[in-house]
Amino acid sequence: MFNFFKKKQKEETKTAEKKNLYAPVNGRVISVTEVADPVFSQKMMGDGYAVIPEDGQIYSPVDGKVMSVFPTKHAVGIQMDNGIEILLHMGLDTVELNGKPFETHVSEGDVLSATTLVATCDLEALAEAGKDNAMVVVITNMDKVESFDLTASGNVEAHSVVGTVVKN
Repeated sequence: MFNFFKKKQKEETKTAEKKNLYAPVNGRVISVTEVADPVFSQKMMGDGYAVIPEDGQIYSPVDGKVMSVFPTKHAVGIQMDNGIEILLHMGLDTVELNGKPFETHVSEGDVLSATTLVATCDLEALAEAGKDNAMVVVITNMDKVESFDLTASGNVEAHSVVGTVVKN
């Protein structure tokens, strides 16, 4: 009638749509603009972040469902329950390695949380192959995103909240 509560309801809805983004690995978090690959750093695939790993235990960066596991095991596509799509890309130019340094532990359709081990990566094998080991997390459907905030910097632990995303 007087619409006194409309703004408050809208704010509550937006808060409910805010979802956490997590560190997929122990290491140092950086903005996607710092990733040494222009496809990621120029946000051609979307906005996001990366973690330079200290170890090879790779966990899910979001709560969601596996939509695809690339045959070369270097990337996993995940959809959050609000429709936002995430690409977890393990290392740079790693598609050329045909999956050799990776062992995936998830399959299409699996439901994930921040504590789900998605893959293990042999970081020494990546280094020997001359590949950058950045674990890149990209929001691939930015048209569905109202805001993305990377709130963490420096060293982070796997499963820790590093940012948030709000669906529009």
